[in-house]
Amino acid sequence: MDQTTEMITQIKPFQIVTEQLQGLIQGAIALLPNLLAALVIILLTGLVAWGAGAMVLRLLNRSKARASLVEAVRKLVRLTVWVFGILIAMTILFPNLTPTKLLAGLGLGSIAIGLAFKDIFENFLAGFLILLRKPMRHGDDIECDGISGRVEKITIRDTYVRKRSGELILVPNSHLFKNPVEILTDEPLRRVSIVVGVAYGEDVDTARSVIERAITPVAEHESDKPAQVFATEFNSSSIDFLVRWWVNSPPIEEHRSRDKAVSAIKRALDQSGIEIPFPYRTLTFKEPLPIQKADDTE
Repeated sequence: MDQTTEMITQIKPFQIVTEQLQGLIQGAIALLPNLLAALVIILLTGLVAWGAGAMVLRLLNRSKARASLVEAVRKLVRLTVWVFGILIAMTILFPNLTPTKLLAGLGLGSIAIGLAFKDIFENFLAGFLILLRKPMRHGDDIECDGISGRVEKITIRDTYVRKRSGELILVPNSHLFKNPVEILTDEPLRRVSIVVGVAYGEDVDTARSVIERAITPVAEHESDKPAQVFATEFNSSSIDFLVRWWVNSPPIEEHRSRDKAVSAIKRALDQSGIEIPFPYRTLTFKEPLPIQKADDTE
């Protein structure tokens, strides 16, 4: 009796494992048609996603949209097709999983993902808006919140800005979207200015004429717009003139034009004998200071 009981005890776990394996095999065989159907849906989803991406690429290229925007829209369309395809495949593979349950789970998951990746989605949306508004193009020079340089690439999440000293900055699109961005090369020309001071003892009209003659060749070399010279302020030691003219938009062209303008104005004022003053300081004392003559040591 003890041997029989021992044999039954040994056989029972083996039977349980065998029954479980048989159940799993039968379940897998029963799900085999659904699995094949789900695989077919996945393959069709891949074909549809590829076709939709190619169609979007063709349509947007005809409209001469930005390359970055075309690529972003193509990826978004393909992602949407894949999401719907996977949802359909899951409902076929697991019959108890209804579309309503899937959508409810997808909604809760979207909220959780949205809270966890808030900054990423914020940059994603800002990137789309930047690409749609076309405020700046590849190759533009920009300045934004202490960041300045040339735009090399605009993606959905970041904008690649090459500093004028050579370093590359990856700027989140939300930063560019929230802060004022100055696009230096939006137009072919932009106006620059310098301030030139002359001494109080000089004639204002004469000084203005000399400065105008000096800046005119520089301005005409840059554009057909005339330069402007205005007497603007009584400064501490000089009469200040505001000199304005138009230059080509790239920052390097501005530096070259400023160099020519400063050199030409300085040379013209020197040739005319007009003084460019430096700050004067006058010291006054309440009482006369004694002056002591230096002893003759020779």
